[in-house]
Amino acid sequence: MSTDLQELFQSNRQWAAATEAREPGFFTRLLNQQSPQYLWIGCADSRVPANDLVGLLPGELFVHRNVANLLVHSDLNALSVVQYAVDALQVSHIIVVGHSNCGGVRAAMTNQRAGLVDNWLRHVQDVRDAHEGFLAGLHESLQVNALVELNVLEQARNVCRTTVVSDAWHRGQSVVVHGWVYGLHNGLLEDLKITATSADEVGLAYDTALALVKQRYRQLTVLAGAAAMPSAAGA
Repeated sequence: MSTDLQELFQSNRQWAAATEAREPGFFTRLLNQQSPQYLWIGCADSRVPANDLVGLLPGELFVHRNVANLLVHSDLNALSVVQYAVDALQVSHIIVVGHSNCGGVRAAMTNQRAGLVDNWLRHVQDVRDAHEGFLAGLHESLQVNALVELNVLEQARNVCRTTVVSDAWHRGQSVVVHGWVYGLHNGLLEDLKITATSADEVGLAYDTALALVKQRYRQLTVLAGAAAMPSAAGA
């Protein structure tokens, strides 16, 4: 790696040339229009490239990323992104996306200290504490990914509760909020079934999705416990 990062400029030129050769006029069209239908709120983890995961080109996905994919009601950065996406770009879908084995969620789950980010991760610990009994009852190997999914549900509900989304729904604008999780181990996105198209749907969508997450992880805990037990032949 060079000090002036010339290798990145070289890669950029190669990418730009290949893109223009594949789609002549691509950058001219991109300059004239940004009309994404989706806002992606995801983790800052470098292993989770939003556009690539869903096969969308530049200009087709509006993206906000932070540690542990949080939507905090006092975070003016995230709220400004949501407001611009909904009011100016008129996106139709807002997708909160977590990912398996998230380092931020793991730190929150295990009280691992990392510095200033600990204050940010306090929001994930609030989710952990709200489901403390459930998480404690899971096999230890499942706890982090379970919290990843619980956190997605909480942040999706937070999106629904913003004044921006509430106002959009009140005036009849079509905005659908989703919660997904990405598997680092297989590259696949999974729908956590928290999908809301109006304020009236938020409570039921959250409760239904939460019940599904808990049911699945309790079943996985049973399987993990059975796998750990010595067989009769080996006893």
